[in-house]
Amino acid sequence: MMKNKMFILGIGAALFLASCSKKDTTTETIGSTTDSASVQPTPTDSISKATPTAAGDTSENALDWNGTYEAVVPCADCPGIKTSLTLNNDKTFIINEEYLERNSKSQDKGSFEWDTTGSIITLKGKTANYKYKVGENILIQLDMDGKEIDGPNKDLYVFKKK
Repeated sequence: MMKNKMFILGIGAALFLASCSKKDTTTETIGSTTDSASVQPTPTDSISKATPTAAGDTSENALDWNGTYEAVVPCADCPGIKTSLTLNNDKTFIINEEYLERNSKSQDKGSFEWDTTGSIITLKGKTANYKYKVGENILIQLDMDGKEIDGPNKDLYVFKKK
């Protein structure tokens, strides 16, 4: 009895899926002239081969990510590194780092790239090669493998937008 029900259910599912498949359609051409309304094939030029981006809403296309973010990130041999990172609409950045109680400052400039998910950026500077997850008015600094930093100090890697 159970096998019969499963068989009937399987046949019903197959019929349902078959009814959803796309049917071939044929078009008729009248005459040999073409006009401007005719369908032209999509050109394969450099514009149509743009870098793929994630579909739907992403941090890249749905958030107001440009601006300046600040945090004091942990430092091995000082109280912290006061960091200010400015992201520009043209995908360039400026990062300023001040090592607290060491009288040492550095600045780097460069560009950044979005990953294919549209949620993580990677800085490409002379010395700066950081990764950040972009959120609503925050940046979360990631480790070099692109994973969130875990542990008791993880909140210190969250940059807040000014």
